[in-house]
Amino acid sequence: MLKEIVPVLRIFDVNKAKEFYLDYLEFKLDWEHRFDPKSPLYMQLSKHDIKIHLSEHYGDCSPGAALRIKVIGIEEIHKNLTGKQHNYSKPRLESTPWKSEECCLIDPFGNRIIYFEEQNP
Repeated sequence: MLKEIVPVLRIFDVNKAKEFYLDYLEFKLDWEHRFDPKSPLYMQLSKHDIKIHLSEHYGDCSPGAALRIKVIGIEEIHKNLTGKQHNYSKPRLESTPWKSEECCLIDPFGNRIIYFEEQNP
């Protein structure tokens, strides 16, 4: 029985990661782990039922991944994000040929976070 999936995204700067994911996207920091004070950071973030792991560890994953997160209220999410005037992200709201509304953000490490809401038929 499969229960959940927790994607791991590569990061290179903890402060930039926290600014983007915690401040801008409003995820919550659940926990952080380092094997010792000089080791790379591994952390878990969550928002509602979504969990994401971020890792500085070489070899955990490659930058440039894409996550699709199904949402309810894409227009409100888009309005909230664009209202924050983030210096490095100007997400657009797009209608797709596959009948969804999507808002794509690119984190400071090249990973894409795509919020999407399916349109009614």
